[in-house]
Amino acid sequence: SMKIGIIGGGAAGIFAAINIKSKHPDYSVTVIEKSNKLLQKVKISGGGRCNVTHYCFDPKELVQNYPRGKKELLSVFHQFQPADTIEWFAKRGVTLKVEEDGRMFPETDNSQTIINCFLHEMEKLHIEVLFNTSVNNIIPENNRFILETNKQNYPFDAVIVATGGLNTSEKFSFLKNTGHTIIPPVPSLFTFKINNKNLHQLAGISVQNAVVSFPNLKLQQQGPLLITHQGISGPAVIKLSAFAARHLADRKYKETIRINWIDSSFDEVLHELGNFKLLNEGKKLKNTVLYDLPKRLWWFLLQESNINEELSWNNLSKKSMHRLAENLTAYNRQISGRSPFKEEFVTCGGVSRKEIDFRTMQSKLVPGLFFCGEVIDIDALTGGFNFQAAWSTARVISDNI
Repeated sequence: SMKIGIIGGGAAGIFAAINIKSKHPDYSVTVIEKSNKLLQKVKISGGGRCNVTHYCFDPKELVQNYPRGKKELLSVFHQFQPADTIEWFAKRGVTLKVEEDGRMFPETDNSQTIINCFLHEMEKLHIEVLFNTSVNNIIPENNRFILETNKQNYPFDAVIVATGGLNTSEKFSFLKNTGHTIIPPVPSLFTFKINNKNLHQLAGISVQNAVVSFPNLKLQQQGPLLITHQGISGPAVIKLSAFAARHLADRKYKETIRINWIDSSFDEVLHELGNFKLLNEGKKLKNTVLYDLPKRLWWFLLQESNINEELSWNNLSKKSMHRLAENLTAYNRQISGRSPFKEEFVTCGGVSRKEIDFRTMQSKLVPGLFFCGEVIDIDALTGGFNFQAAWSTARVISDNI
């Protein structure tokens, strides 16, 4: 019978272990965990509630949430997707519920429910766990593997790497003997710093439907935007950061960002400002806030357009109107850096996707070596997508090992 070693006792590794052992009771499955407990990220995810997956049952739609891995995950999700995740937990007595934004949690709102479910399965299936054991080297020899650890060397017939996202290239050194290419990890999911004191004074103000883009990179996102003490944040900005993560790291986080505060075109706005001017000649600019913008943001945009807010509409020049329309729809600023988004450390980077066969999750370079979860150069937006990629890639291994 096969001896299988799984490196990493997180979401991907444990899901792989349980699914392999359920399908092949005669295999011996050993999980090797460097700390003294399993599933630590699962415990703290979603504010301790565990955002297990996302309510989206169309693989084509689902993959849009993965800045890296979109193409490869399509076939993976055709094999195992959120509907299958829901069913997998239901069969084991764990009911998931969906929230308005599509995120799914255990009905108990407690991540311990998910952890207990996993631990129960592992006990039932007699899956061995080696704690406080870190793997320093994977040595492939004669179609088998020796894992060199801080304790001793362990032989296995097949090895699954499920270490999760590692935040520096050095931490991947245990893979050096396998010949795999590591895409250097850089942060994904962050907010932008913009050096503009007047903007910082609007901290806490938000708009509901902005379009933020990097014109040079042809990337854009739409949604709520929040002004912070350092620059801008909010769902639209954080999504944009994920899709631009690699480019921005390469450019040392210097890039022109464009904000369309109202999701309207320059021409539409110019036309509307002209009409408004005719109807409100005697009114002061500062007292007539357009587009449902927060009053202070409207004043700020007048200021940025070099318009004296005490002016009345009939004294507004064509040139000033142009500048205002420009700042409402294409407010361009240089970003000057990034700030981490909450405490979630999400990186893009990891084992190159080109070197993995996504039909089986097996290495194209070393037969018998498999990868699942965030150790691969795959990452997602927030909302349960990273976990779903972990469940799905682990399940594909269990179906093909």
